[in-house]
Amino acid sequence: MRRVLTTPLLTLYGLGVTVGAGIYVLVGATAAEAGPFAPFSFLIAAIVVAFTAFSYAELSTRYPVSAGEAAYAEAGFRSGSAATLTGLAVALSGMVSAAAVAIGAASYLSVLTLTPPEVLIAAIVVVVGLVALWGIAQSVTVAAIITVIEISGLVFVIVWGFFVADPNGVPLSNMVPAPSGPHWVGIGAASLLAFFAFVGFEDMANVAEEVKDPVRTMPKAILWTLALATILYVCTTSAVLFAVPIEKLARSSAPLALVFEMAPATVKAAFSFVAIVATLNGVLIQTIMASRVIYGLADRGHLPVAFAKVSHRTRTPVVATLAVVAIIGVLALSLPITDLAEHTSQIVLLVFVVVNVALIKLKLAQQTASAHFHVPMIVPVLGVITSLLLLGTSFL
Repeated sequence: MRRVLTTPLLTLYGLGVTVGAGIYVLVGATAAEAGPFAPFSFLIAAIVVAFTAFSYAELSTRYPVSAGEAAYAEAGFRSGSAATLTGLAVALSGMVSAAAVAIGAASYLSVLTLTPPEVLIAAIVVVVGLVALWGIAQSVTVAAIITVIEISGLVFVIVWGFFVADPNGVPLSNMVPAPSGPHWVGIGAASLLAFFAFVGFEDMANVAEEVKDPVRTMPKAILWTLALATILYVCTTSAVLFAVPIEKLARSSAPLALVFEMAPATVKAAFSFVAIVATLNGVLIQTIMASRVIYGLADRGHLPVAFAKVSHRTRTPVVATLAVVAIIGVLALSLPITDLAEHTSQIVLLVFVVVNVALIKLKLAQQTASAHFHVPMIVPVLGVITSLLLLGTSFL
């Protein structure tokens, strides 16, 4: 496949799936669990993600290939079965995530069109699949343009929520939790949902085969994505909580639109358009990621060779993309958004454990320096510990 992705494009790619998939859809769900402490849940999730992000930064320069996590598992555990299971888990997480975001996109779109959500979900999945088949450069360029639009939308939410809308929600001073108390159970549960909002940076590893100079580009793009997403999430969540009553926020599947409930019709329509574009972007990027993982597994002999078929004209994995689109459609039409988000988080956290352990094993086995990005051994160790701790909250 063609190496066409630069640091700005790759960062926008990561931000596109991270920002679109999370903040536009799940602020209400995190507020339902953590109440006024929802912004703190995003900070906890960011800390968990940070250690593993550094591990990905090293591994993606060691093995700049499609189906990155599968390659990491195969190298670390020296097992083809480990590679296959890890790769399938990553692809499944992408498809489940895309299904969740497709539901969110349909929720925003139904406000404008009054079309049944099931019809909108099906249409969204089909259109996104066609764009993903168009070509990686075209797909990621479209995603990058959309990402700029959706980030502008979040800045608009922050400004409107803090400075224009009536402060009908929680004062900023009440958003900081006490060091101990029963509220930490809710914060922990909300952190698992907030973690879903950070799913995205690891997707960049799965397009590494199409990145220019991956040794330099991958670490910078991964870290820029995480830092910018964290700032946007905390500020946006705080602004929404400041402007909107928690009870109303917790019931909404299109939460950010509530900030503009009393705004002029043109403002509400403009933001609804941005939200639709943002969530569509999340579906597109997860579709690209999952199809590349399936392609990468097939290309290395872990799945039937048909999934490795690449179009001569578009240079995209046709069979893998069609299979991914079909599965996303079924999931989106059969499961609620909260369940999809929680299952995505659980799958990704398990993958994070595998990836960090693989890096630990590689570091123990390879003591000589090589021309790739390095992190200290403590980084993947803390990646394992924090991922397991957050995963454990889902079973409380």
